Amino acid sequence: MAGPKRLVQLDVDSTFIQQEAIELLAEKAGVLEQVALITDSAMRGELDFAESLKARVALLKGLPESVIADVQSEILLTDGAADLVATLHERGHCVALVSGGFIDILQPLVDRLHIKHYRANKLEIVDGYLTGKVEGDIIDRAAKATALREFAAQCNIELMNTVAIGDGANDLDMMALAGISIAFNAKPVVAASADHAINEPSLKSVVKLIGEI
Repeated sequence: MAGPKRLVQLDVDSTFIQQEAIELLAEKAGVLEQVALITDSAMRGELDFAESLKARVALLKGLPESVIADVQSEILLTDGAADLVATLHERGHCVALVSGGFIDILQPLVDRLHIKHYRANKLEIVDGYLTGKVEGDIIDRAAKATALREFAAQCNIELMNTVAIGDGANDLDMMALAGISIAFNAKPVVAASADHAINEPSLKSVVKLIGEI
């Protein structure tokens, strides 16, 4: 490891993976158009994220639990994502995923890539069906920043040696807190506040942007 030990924390939807997981669920429920409109507005920072998530999840009420496995099989990693995780782990760094999406969908991905640090929302499921609610506290922009602070402490890494990568308004707090912030094909409000911007559909340039690792 040439430089300091780092924690690299990534947003998931439209950053670590190519899709918005909630939109894949919405497609199954026949409410994609309504959900996509709310998502776009929230990512531009026009809507409170927690309220927007509740509104979107409410539209999924009545979906059978079996759709989660269907959506898991449809998830596409962003180009370079798996290699980035492997390289960081190989060189002794920590990797974290934080998502306004759902751990129900992400768990196989987290397990496969051996990512120890992650935080996401949990869909409430009763008698095999989605209730249209989320369990516990919602992972919003403040929660993502809290996660960065907590994961850095767990890894014995100073905040100045953390890296946050995201695309939407709910990533702004963790990006402001991190030592290095990278906007990934981001909304203008996010790109304007980041140290670096990636404007291609790949995470391959992250290592170069971070510098000596």
